[in-house]
Amino acid sequence: MKHPSQIEGCGVCKIASDEAEIQTGAVYEDDLWLIRHAPAPYGVAGWMTIYSHRHTPGIAHFDDHEAARFGPDLRHFEKILEEVTGALRIYTASMNESSPHFHLHMVPKYETMAQDARFYAVFGLQGAAQRGEIEVDASEVSRITEAYRKALADNPPPRH
Repeated sequence: MKHPSQIEGCGVCKIASDEAEIQTGAVYEDDLWLIRHAPAPYGVAGWMTIYSHRHTPGIAHFDDHEAARFGPDLRHFEKILEEVTGALRIYTASMNESSPHFHLHMVPKYETMAQDARFYAVFGLQGAAQRGEIEVDASEVSRITEAYRKALADNPPPRH
């Protein structure tokens, strides 16, 4: 799905508009959002990233439609992710520094975390995986990703 706000050279726009990427990597997609599992090497099983389709640098720059849907949609996405993963909670972060395109990380916080990570340290687990310090079971990532995809397909965010 090529969106009118796609900007040449934007990596997030490329992911959000590449049909092959969407068919193989998208966990959920609608008119505003695209959700994908974070790439390997995995820091946490179930680490999802939500991207806006429209090229926008962050929440402060959402249009009225995006702003109206963002809170209810995010609540729904995180509730389903919590149910699918059995996580104690979902950590949420959006720094938008690596790309001028809005994206937000939804990271399950489990009872037991690699390196006993808590609070902000959880976001360092992706780097630890890249350095080979931790390894997350790829079959667990696949299981969660498929379960989350199915749960969102069966129960998309409500539209009022």
